[in-house]
Amino acid sequence: MSTSTITSQDALQQLCGRLQSAPIIGIDTEFVSEDTFHPELCLVQIATESDFVAIDPLAVPDLTCLWETLVNGTHTTVLHAGREELNFFLRGIGAIPKHLFDVQIAAGFSSAEYPSSYSSVVSRFLGHQPAKGEQRTDWRRRPLTKAQITYALEDVRYLQPLFEVLGKRLQSLDRADWFADEMRVWQAEVVAANSRKDWRRVSGIGKLGPRNLAIIRELWTWRQEEAQRRNQPVRRILRDDLLVEIAKRKLDSPDQILAIRGLDRGSLKRKAEELAACVARGLEGPVERLVESDRNGELPSQLNLLGQFLAPALGTICRRAEIATNLVGTASDVRELIAHRMGLSANSDETPYLARGWRAQIVGHVIDELLTGQRSIRICDAHSEDPLVFEMVDPV
Repeated sequence: MSTSTITSQDALQQLCGRLQSAPIIGIDTEFVSEDTFHPELCLVQIATESDFVAIDPLAVPDLTCLWETLVNGTHTTVLHAGREELNFFLRGIGAIPKHLFDVQIAAGFSSAEYPSSYSSVVSRFLGHQPAKGEQRTDWRRRPLTKAQITYALEDVRYLQPLFEVLGKRLQSLDRADWFADEMRVWQAEVVAANSRKDWRRVSGIGKLGPRNLAIIRELWTWRQEEAQRRNQPVRRILRDDLLVEIAKRKLDSPDQILAIRGLDRGSLKRKAEELAACVARGLEGPVERLVESDRNGELPSQLNLLGQFLAPALGTICRRAEIATNLVGTASDVRELIAHRMGLSANSDETPYLARGWRAQIVGHVIDELLTGQRSIRICDAHSEDPLVFEMVDPV
């Protein structure tokens, strides 16, 4: 299979025509995210049974026909850790491919490693080692060398073989339905994240009160809009620590805001009145539902003890089942399930993560049986990597 680089709209149209009959299409991208609000797309790599190409978006800026071809049709689109690829689809035409197969997620259902790098997945399941050497490339610079194109195409070379191998492995483990469920949830989360106002992810807000959080919400919204307008990363507009400091002090005066060290530089100086207006809106606006329900002060000590005791069991269950623990859940998810079963959950109407779908089958039911005394834990071999054994208890 020969390689080529597409640098014209006509060549892209011809490729899209060929892709319409391809049953499996592998895709990857190269992008730079340091200097712009959204990552800057610099290269798109495509692999099928007959095509092995790199598309240069700097030479062919209108990729609409490519996105539409990949979104439509009955083919399967294969990628690795494809969140950013889906974001390019969403920003391009507002839709994503119908039949997606992410080899990183599939590998998590077939081994104990997740998230795993592309080279690790290729090595583990195909026994090959993708070529390296251009990890530090600035993909915006032109012309790209033959070595750079070859390196970029390595990221799609093995996608179709991985699809075939991992697909068969999922079938043999009877986990194809689990994988399909996880892919649906993952896709929905990626789509939702594009419109979600994620101001709660600002670092350092854990102990702030409702009114401070209202100010955080207003400052975060202003920062997002300003970063998008100037096409700059949000961290260049206003760092999290400075945003939190303004909210802590509840400063609605431009002069007071500029007195904070780090806020007296030129670009922020000119925005002091806008920042003060954000604080004023936060001071006057609604605060309901800004603080997540928290009943930690009421929780009995045995909940913490049970969490510490049962959280390590999660890793044992997953290793025995040959599935990645990080894909299944965390110690916090175990504590959430315990609290729910004990009637101590802050969100009693919401089904815990480990009690849903395939996670309930592999982990949730075991923890339920441990909590109700139907199953016990004992040490089988202290020298074993997994010394714990889970046994059903004989009814008296």
